[in-house]
Amino acid sequence: MPGSRVGVILDLVYPEAVSTPLVDGGSDPGPARSRTAIEPAAATLTSPRTDVVVTEGLTVAYGDRLALDHVDLRIESGTTVAVIGPNGSGKSTLLSAIAGLATPTSGTVTVSVDQVAIVLQSTEVDRTLPITVLETVRMARYPHRGMFGRLGADDRAAVENAMEKMSVTDLAHRQFHALSGGQRQRVLVAQALAQEADVLLLDEPVTGLDIVSQNLILEVIDAERAAGRAVVLTTHSLDEAARCDRVVLLDGRIIAAGAPEEVIVDGHLNTAFGTEITRLPTGQLLLDHPHHGC
Repeated sequence: MPGSRVGVILDLVYPEAVSTPLVDGGSDPGPARSRTAIEPAAATLTSPRTDVVVTEGLTVAYGDRLALDHVDLRIESGTTVAVIGPNGSGKSTLLSAIAGLATPTSGTVTVSVDQVAIVLQSTEVDRTLPITVLETVRMARYPHRGMFGRLGADDRAAVENAMEKMSVTDLAHRQFHALSGGQRQRVLVAQALAQEADVLLLDEPVTGLDIVSQNLILEVIDAERAAGRAVVLTTHSLDEAARCDRVVLLDGRIIAAGAPEEVIVDGHLNTAFGTEITRLPTGQLLLDHPHHGC
């Protein structure tokens, strides 16, 4: 897809989740890029760190259905951002727009870093595709060397480091489609890490996974933040959202954006979720029907 900033062929793994060729090919991305007209900003995330992603008036429609409506957002380096909202609120669309996989109907997305890595949520795996775990993670280096170029020492180190972080080194020669759900997700996160991108986008990265896989992914999110990278994740878990530096509450538009204690409050949550919010006797808030939406 022209203009896409994603450098990994994810459609080989999840053909129904993403349909995009390898893009950019490791070439110089040039200055920060933006698309279509700019609208006035209305809601931003602020900190002393450098802006790596800025959306202004971002609107995305699929036919007659409006997925995002004038979303104004700033995402900074060295921060974790949780995007929460009801099913169909535009969470996944926001990640896709940042990655260049969804074209804005109006507004802009400006990314001021070389690469964005994205891991999309999907339950479908092409079982006819003969690809090993190692080959899957190595695809992350294609933008650096080209699909048929030889991997250099730095490429091999990036792949090995990513696989070690996600504890999938011992699975290197296993077929990707033969893995459990938690193992597959860890491999896809390893693929994203091997890109060494400055922005990591994760669509519900730990939903439905085993405890080991959940903990590994959450630890990596913290490590990426500590390394100065920006991590944006969608989640239906308020506990996961509360771990992040900033929270964005979406319902097609931004309901609230800021620190967790400012956003995860009854008033904002009731506006977005309505009857889907339940407060337990312990005081803990629970989101009903935490299933994936656009």
